[in-house]
Amino acid sequence: MAKKKEDVVDTAKAVTNKVVKAVKEKVAQVTNDDVTKEAVEAVKDATEKVAKAVKQAVETMTEDYVTAKIPEGPLADKWNNYKAHQKLVNPANKRRLDVIVVGTGLAGASAAASLGELGFNVLNFCIQDSPRRAHSIAAQGGINAAKNYQNDGDSVYRLFYDTIKGGDYRAREANVYRLAEVSNSIIDQCVAQGVPFAREYGGLLDNRSFGGAQVSRTFYAKGQTGQQLLLGAYSALSRQIHKGTVKMYTRYEMLDVVVVDGRARGIITRNLVTGKIERFFAHAVVVGTGGYGNTFFLSTNAMASNGSAAVQMYKKGAYFANPCFAQIHPTCIPVHGEFQSKLTLMSESLRNDGRIWVPKKKEDAEAIRAGKKKPTEIPDEDRDFYLERRYPAFGNLVPRDVASRAAKERCDAGFGVNNTGLAVYLDFKYAIERLGRDVVEARYGNLFQMYDKIVDENPYETPMMIFPAIHYTMGGIWVDYELQTSVKGLFCIGEANFSDHGANRLGASALMQGLADGYFVLPYTIQNYLADQIQVPRMSTELKEFVEAEKAINDKIDKLMSIQGTRSVDSIHRELGLVMWDFVGMARTAEGLRTALKRILEVKKIFWTEVFIPGSRNDLNVELEKALRLADFLEIGELMARDGLNREESCGGHFREEYQTPEGEALRQDDKFSYVSCWKYQGEGQEPKLLKEKLEYEFVARQTRNYKA
Repeated sequence: MAKKKEDVVDTAKAVTNKVVKAVKEKVAQVTNDDVTKEAVEAVKDATEKVAKAVKQAVETMTEDYVTAKIPEGPLADKWNNYKAHQKLVNPANKRRLDVIVVGTGLAGASAAASLGELGFNVLNFCIQDSPRRAHSIAAQGGINAAKNYQNDGDSVYRLFYDTIKGGDYRAREANVYRLAEVSNSIIDQCVAQGVPFAREYGGLLDNRSFGGAQVSRTFYAKGQTGQQLLLGAYSALSRQIHKGTVKMYTRYEMLDVVVVDGRARGIITRNLVTGKIERFFAHAVVVGTGGYGNTFFLSTNAMASNGSAAVQMYKKGAYFANPCFAQIHPTCIPVHGEFQSKLTLMSESLRNDGRIWVPKKKEDAEAIRAGKKKPTEIPDEDRDFYLERRYPAFGNLVPRDVASRAAKERCDAGFGVNNTGLAVYLDFKYAIERLGRDVVEARYGNLFQMYDKIVDENPYETPMMIFPAIHYTMGGIWVDYELQTSVKGLFCIGEANFSDHGANRLGASALMQGLADGYFVLPYTIQNYLADQIQVPRMSTELKEFVEAEKAINDKIDKLMSIQGTRSVDSIHRELGLVMWDFVGMARTAEGLRTALKRILEVKKIFWTEVFIPGSRNDLNVELEKALRLADFLEIGELMARDGLNREESCGGHFREEYQTPEGEALRQDDKFSYVSCWKYQGEGQEPKLLKEKLEYEFVARQTRNYKA
């Protein structure tokens, strides 16, 4: 929460006085004893600290900032200390408390199941017809944990460090360590649920490598890891539904959060089958609705994945953090036509055994693009394995942002393949020669089958073609250490929040975060909030706050339905997506981001004056659903461009062309931008206010990321 300026001034004074006292002591030492070189250096050092403290105090007094309520103490003790001193709710009182959980993916389903098991009354809202259809099902490659089964040097600290480094030192230190700390418990939980992880010949769980790590820590179930984990969470959730602790609402979409006296007390939803607007009360609201990648129209996300819940929270006082941090996944099937509605992800796990290359000679690339040559006709000596060449220590397993930019650079230089020139090869010829086709098929068979069905080429015989695409969003709603937003009683979990991945998420860490938040973090932290809510009676949804929220939604729907223009929702969304990809995509510039802000406002005007929505509002109406979400995507697109323009540096998935090393790598500005950008809504048509959460690193030293050695 933003601190009062008087508190900041008092803190600054105290810090400055403390350092001044230290300087006086050093000066006294110099004047009383023989003047030594060490004493002089000590005085210099102390004086520099005074100057730095005063500078920081002045900066702090002139800008608002937020604090995350991170526990004191050593990094490895913070979470245990928190759990040891948190407030609890006894079993009898839990039955008196209602909790709304929005979302039934890995984060939402695991949270609803866990809270139901604890004894709370849980209302769980699912946008699909079943939790089994949540987009978590699409995650293929695996889930990280620091079990160190291979005895290859892994540890909780190494998982923590790889995640911090992979996020380009823009994640909150304490949250990332907690994530690594609980990762091992996730695997135990899922095995107990019957998740069929791959096993070695001797029966132990198998692991494979993923980008940004030099150890094997990724647990997997063929290329269906997300599906199997979701089935595990769904089974736990179904048990609670049967017991009556969880009530499931399928085909419901949250359209607003209701705030009463500064606390989240419920939500407004639309029944997607009947069109009915309904109100629901709870003592606390938990949102786990995923990311906002579909702002770009073409992404790897399911069509129903959207950022609307995030925008609703943002407009009710929750900060939107780091919106410009969006991930471009390097291993996607390239765009194949202008009528395409989504892109397909090929698992990062394929980079374990597949080698990425483009032709060394431009004439070969041109011949392939013209259909005059096949990739199998290019001899090894004429293939540029560019990731292995540039990053010898990590090779094809560099982090996603690094691999994506490298692919773009090769294609921009004229070495791309496919008829568009916007693709590179992912080749399994070498793995098949080394391991045999049966081993490759056992590891990746369902992925190869999927590629064959989409592209109509056999990847066992012809290299796959891949190209980067929008995938995951590291930005999201700001939460503190307890996963609570800046609105009391409103919690945000999984991809919907910003907390764990910094500027770039490492592969196989999304499933880890979703389950960590739902199974092992939120069940503790939400009790700390609910402990003093036991005496709060269940509120009537006839309160003016509920009535006003519903009226605002009805007015918005009426306005959309009355436009009756000539443009379909998808055509306008595609227009927004092109602006986002061209100017807020893999490479950004100040000029391009300013252009994006201007163009987004133009698209926004088109949407609110020319959109056509057929059908009725009081019925199943997919076009109305899409229109409501597009209205929110327009808000998110503007926030992303604004945040990218403010962050004058390159880090992770945010690459400003003005800020790069001579080798073309991301160039951070730690002295200026080592903070979380927290955007606060100021009202319709008003520029949002930028607040900052300073990222203080006590236990790791920031370094320029190096994946070459």
